[in-house]
Amino acid sequence: MGFLQNLTGWHALIVLAVILLFFGAAKLPSLARSVGQSARILKDEVSGDADTRADTRADTPAA
Repeated sequence: MGFLQNLTGWHALIVLAVILLFFGAAKLPSLARSVGQSARILKDEVSGDADTRADTRADTPAA
């Protein structure tokens, strides 16, 4: 991951411009919405798994 240390603000702007050209301005809001929804689902699943694991440990008798 050493190459990520050399990124500057200009690199981010260039990447953003390429994404804008690739997807088009009309599709970006729906793309951002779907990414946000996916992140929410992932967060819910991860927190649900942690709750399930804690419940399972509490139900298991200690040996």
